[in-house]
Amino acid sequence: MADKFDVTIIGTGPGGYVCAIRAAQLGLKVAVVEKWATHGGTCLNIGCIPSKALLHASEMFAEAGHNFDALGIDVDGPRLNLPQMLTHKDKVVEGNTTGIDYLFKKNKITVFRGIGSIGAANQVIVTPEKGAAVTIATDRIVIASGSVSANLPGIEIDEKQVVTSTGALSLDKVPEHLIIVGAGVIGLELGSVWQRLGAKVTVVEFLDRILPGMDTDVTKQFQRMLKKQGFDFKLGHKVTGIEKTPKGLKVSIEPAKGGDTQVLEADIALVAIGRVPFTQGLGLELIGVQTDERGRIKTDGHYQTNVPNIYAIGDVIEGPMLAHKAEDEGVALAEIMAGQAGHVNYAVIPGVIYTTPEVASVGKTEEDLKGEGIDYKVGKFPFSANGRAKAMLASEGFVKILADAKTDRVLGGHIVGHGAGEMIHEIAVLMEFSGAAEDLARTCHAHPTMSEAVREAAMACGDGAIHM
Repeated sequence: MADKFDVTIIGTGPGGYVCAIRAAQLGLKVAVVEKWATHGGTCLNIGCIPSKALLHASEMFAEAGHNFDALGIDVDGPRLNLPQMLTHKDKVVEGNTTGIDYLFKKNKITVFRGIGSIGAANQVIVTPEKGAAVTIATDRIVIASGSVSANLPGIEIDEKQVVTSTGALSLDKVPEHLIIVGAGVIGLELGSVWQRLGAKVTVVEFLDRILPGMDTDVTKQFQRMLKKQGFDFKLGHKVTGIEKTPKGLKVSIEPAKGGDTQVLEADIALVAIGRVPFTQGLGLELIGVQTDERGRIKTDGHYQTNVPNIYAIGDVIEGPMLAHKAEDEGVALAEIMAGQAGHVNYAVIPGVIYTTPEVASVGKTEEDLKGEGIDYKVGKFPFSANGRAKAMLASEGFVKILADAKTDRVLGGHIVGHGAGEMIHEIAVLMEFSGAAEDLARTCHAHPTMSEAVREAAMACGDGAIHM
């Protein structure tokens, strides 16, 4: 039996490790349980961080091959060194994951290595890869075990030819033809990496649009941009089978509404149809923790399950499967357990797609507002009218702000363009303070910056933008 802890957290992904650190800062005695050799969960090891390393590297490769001459930089065509690019990715991952080890030591957090399961409401059992199991006595348990890639019935994932995001981050050569199943964030980001490096990319999506849930105005223009880059889309289609052959893969697709089967030949197929909560082996059934029809753990407004003193955060509960959402929940729960008033504003959680250009969104879409019967106004400004964007050859896209027609309160913001993921946050901060479009329009922005387009979009909600 290990020492007794105030709280034991199962999983050290973004939600778990942030919850642990915040709880320790607030004076709680904290233990964490992690089955992987490194901390950080999917995000730091095989998700957000390695994908961004490859997205940046491949963007630089494409920039050198297509835009340098227009800027007066004459170089021979870039040569791809894929092993070095993958090494860069691995070093980035290592730097981030070892940083968590340092933070745990700094905050006196005890780490247990192995598979964690719940023996009782105040007991966690850790089964290491080698050796005897250890039982942890604890006042509270936090489940932060994250999610795994979803799959289609009858499709065998081998992470070599038929891959999830995990395999797509470590391909040993650029595929001639990459088929992506699903037009969501993960598929489009990883498709961008390999398309820039020379692959033909075909996206097969069951729905008749890409990026379901995002603002339609944004997704329509973004799809045109991706087509211009070389993406091919098979919207309104479903994959019915993937056959391995000596020459590669044969992917069978047919219209979602029914019709003739078409066979596409490819080297690699990436299945990116979303993620599902990972709760296997936790012992939820044994202690009676309730889940919903999608396998998510049910919690109340304070992240507590139906079993007292057992909590859950991140991808295993309802809400967007985003690392920063899990982090905020981790902080809020730590503060609640310490007797404070932890809170997450789910109406202001930004989302970013790290392609080129980037897509960023926060708050309501036009479709949301129409569905809720809210009278709204739209302010829109294109980067083609922004001086800094022109100077950077980054004039594609626009900023769009949605505000209440009566109160002028900003209800949502959507950006497609270079650096959108950084620019979205001033809209998020404004929304946290229930700010109006006029507040943003009257805030001086440095010139020349891409962010001026955000201000101009806010102006467009009033008397009109200046530079359009």
